[in-house]
Formats: sequence, structure tokens, C-alpha cells
Amino acid sequence: MPVFSYRATTIEGAITEGVIEAADENSAIERLKNTGYIPLRIAAPRDDMRKRISLRSSRGDLLTFTTELSVLLGAGLPLDRSLNILVDISESREMKSVVQSILKSIREGSSFSDAVQKHPRIFPRLYVNMIRAGESGGVLDVVLDKLNEFLESSKALKDHIISVMIYPAILIATSGLSIVVLLTYVLPKFSVIFAELGGALPVPTQILLAFSNALKTYWWVALAICVAGWIILKNYKRTDAGRYNWDRFKLKMMGDVIRKLETARFCRTLGTLLKSGVPLLQALHNAKDVINNRVIASAIDTVSAGAKEGKGIAAPLSGTNVFPPLALSMIKVGEETGQLDTMLLKVANTYEKSLNVAIKRFVSLLEPVMILTMGLIIAAIVISIMMAIFSIIELPF
Repeated sequence: MPVFSYRATTIEGAITEGVIEAADENSAIERLKNTGYIPLRIAAPRDDMRKRISLRSSRGDLLTFTTELSVLLGAGLPLDRSLNILVDISESREMKSVVQSILKSIREGSSFSDAVQKHPRIFPRLYVNMIRAGESGGVLDVVLDKLNEFLESSKALKDHIISVMIYPAILIATSGLSIVVLLTYVLPKFSVIFAELGGALPVPTQILLAFSNALKTYWWVALAICVAGWIILKNYKRTDAGRYNWDRFKLKMMGDVIRKLETARFCRTLGTLLKSGVPLLQALHNAKDVINNRVIASAIDTVSAGAKEGKGIAAPLSGTNVFPPLALSMIKVGEETGQLDTMLLKVANTYEKSLNVAIKRFVSLLEPVMILTMGLIIAAIVISIMMAIFSIIELPF
């Protein structure tokens, strides 16, 4: 039977850690509840260790905080007592300090949403607005549970994108390094040999040697140009026009992947907000903030204007021409049946799965293209060297 490590608390607030045997994670949770504990974290020992290593970023700390606070509030503990427990069990010094500050603000009479709003680096505006909606509706534990699901799905999607892009990044780096070594270290040694042997070199070899000598002599110029170009591009992207043009360029290059990504992100955010009781116009405003592509984000402004006029969101979204037809059809059905929040979450699930397939397809096409391109460059270098050797020793190539 599998063994799970756990961290739990009693009603009195005492923290305990240990291991428990159970058929699965749900069974382990039930066994702990039956013994009078409130489970805060359940994981297989190996997964728990991996989580401790990975959850060192503010985003990871936020997910842990939301998960544990949701569990404590769901067990019936008051907010201040739950936060006091989280101060004791927090593994991150930064998060411990933040929770202590929130707890202090609440004890001084501030609301929970106002307390977390004082820490914008940890808690984004979307998070604060959902907390405020949960407070006003008296369903803070439910909203935290929805936030936990939202953060977990967002993290899973981001982790998947990063994991599939690791191999292409390594491939580009190693191939580029190999080409630089050939041009700056290997070719100069051959140029000395060619000079000693004499004879006319083929034109491709002469061009390659000239490029190699220029790169070896003026490498700092090339480096300075690259750095200057990167700085100029970075500063240009910081301007509104630059960011918009850059996002439009990315949309042309990877339109299918970006549209599915932004559709999934927008629909999950909007659906979670609506399900948590946030009004539609405010939810649209907050959902717009999670869209990274400015071209798509600017189209949401027309959706907000249409919603203010009572047109809903399906018709204005159709007029933007930025969302896939299937997503628009599902949103329209959700509006007609009065289940817009549920349908938005289904759209998000559908396009997250479709996005995973699209990313895999994109990477599967990108890898052979990169391998072929780098192979052709290296082959051209080797052939140029061989042509020179054959010409010098007067052998037909």
C-alpha cells in the first residue's frame, strides 16, 4: 500500500507531520480527518520533496498559501486563527513575513482583501478582487477553493510549456556553440596549413576564412551589436506601440498556439471570477489583465463596451475575430442556457488540452527544422574545408 507524507493541524492549532498508509491520496485525507486532524498537505514522499524544492518562487508560495488557507477555512476555523497557523507552518521566510503582516492588518480592523492588497508583488489584482467578492458574499472558503484550482491549472499549463521548450533551447545553444568553435578555433588552424601549402583556394573557402578571421578579430563588435540590438528591442517593446507591434508579429508567426493559450487563460479567469460572484463588467476587466498579447487584449475592450450595452459577450467576442469559432459557439450556448461561468471553464479545459497538442506539434516541427538548419551550416563549413584540401593536393573533389 502506498505511503503518503502529511502535514496536518488539530482544531486547537497544533501542527503535526508524519506518514500514513492509504490506497490513494483521498483515502489518506479521509483517514486523517477520522483521527481528528485537518490535513494541510498530502503527498508521496518523493513528490513532497520535489514540491519543497520547486516552491521557492512567489507564485509557488501563493499556491501553497491558497491551498492551506482553503483547507483550514473549509474545516471551520476562523480566518485569524487559520492565518496564525499558516505563520507557524510557512517554509518561506518571505511568505511568513507577508502572512504576519496580513494577520496584523486584520487584527487592526482591516478586511482580508484590503490586507492582501498591500502586497501586490505576491497577490495580483485578480486574486484581490476574488477575495473581495468572497468576503462580500460570505463564501470566502469557496472562493479560495476556486482560486486554488485556478492557480494549479495555470501553473500546470506554464510548467508544460517550459518543459517542452527545454530541449529546443538546449539544441539551439549547443549547435550555436559548435558553429562558433568551428569558425573561431578549428578554421584558423586550417588557414595556417593552407597558407604554408600555398595554392589558390576555392571561393567558398576564401569567403569562409574571411568570415572566420573577421569573427575572431572583431568578435567584440559582433557582441556589442547583439547586446545593443537586444537593448534597443527591449526598450522598444516597453513602449505601447512597440509592444503592440511585437505581439502582432508573434501572432502572425505562432497564431494558432497563441490564440489557444490566450483563449484558455481568458476563459478560465473569467469563468472563475463569475463563479465566485464577481460582476460581469468587473470580471471582464480583470480577465483582460491576464492576457499577455496586446492585440487580443485590446479586442476585449469592445467586448466590455458590448456588455455595458446589454449585448452579452458572445456577440462582441465574435466581432473581434481573435477567438476560435468553437470557443465562441460554446460561450454563446453558455449565455443562452444561463450557465456562462460553467461553459467558460469547459472552454478553458478544452483549449488547454488542445494547446498541449498544438505545442507538441509545433515543437515536433521546430526540432527537425533546427537540426536540419544547423546540420546544413556545419556541413557547408566542412565541405569548404574539404574543397580546399582537395584543391591543394590536386585531387578531384
